[in-house]
Amino acid sequence: MRKRSRRFLQILQKVDKNLLYSPQQALDLLKQSSNVKFIETLEAHIDLGLDPKYADQQLRSNVILPKGTGKLIKVAVITKNERIPEVLSAGADIVGAEDLIDEIFKGRLDFDKLIATPDMMLLIAKLGRILGPRGLMPSPKSGSVTYDIKNAISEFKAGKLEYKVDRSGIVHVPLGKLSFSVNDLSLNLKALQESIDKNRPTGSKGKYWKSLYLSSTMGPAIPINISILRDSKIV
Repeated sequence: MRKRSRRFLQILQKVDKNLLYSPQQALDLLKQSSNVKFIETLEAHIDLGLDPKYADQQLRSNVILPKGTGKLIKVAVITKNERIPEVLSAGADIVGAEDLIDEIFKGRLDFDKLIATPDMMLLIAKLGRILGPRGLMPSPKSGSVTYDIKNAISEFKAGKLEYKVDRSGIVHVPLGKLSFSVNDLSLNLKALQESIDKNRPTGSKGKYWKSLYLSSTMGPAIPINISILRDSKIV
């Protein structure tokens, strides 16, 4: 059995296990209870009625969080040599062609997002075993394989992120820092909720959202009333 700290247990006592909290109540509680020496991240954990072993019940999409993630995103781009000056001017942090592919193959991973132009994907294929497990492999569905590099860089730096269900049918998404205002965190949560509902897989039957918990990096998980979240209008 995992041993929990006294600090964690004291915070846990403030959470009523028999209550489904409104998003605002949960956010207020998490912000008030945070007492660590760094700014914690707010995380959403959503248990969906999906069995991802079936192709028509897989969920993988992306969302632009209106208030960002609070994290400075370092973007790398792999493209043809002749496009490198254009990509640098678009705000990329790391740019290269075959040379960058070789560096990544040898272990370079000092970036948060990798974007590639479609004409480089055959060369990037060999990086699958390195990038795949880390969620860094470019894909058209996530918007990270594109010729519109400028727009892609802008979106990812502004807070666009990819989410997907894990093997248990659960989605885990960071929603920003606890230093954000409750309204800003609520806006990000609402954007995620609307995105997940919009991208409901065709094979999903019955109850879609089984449960939603909000937690901070070092804090307890707080159960959320999904109906209140759906009905909320945040501006």
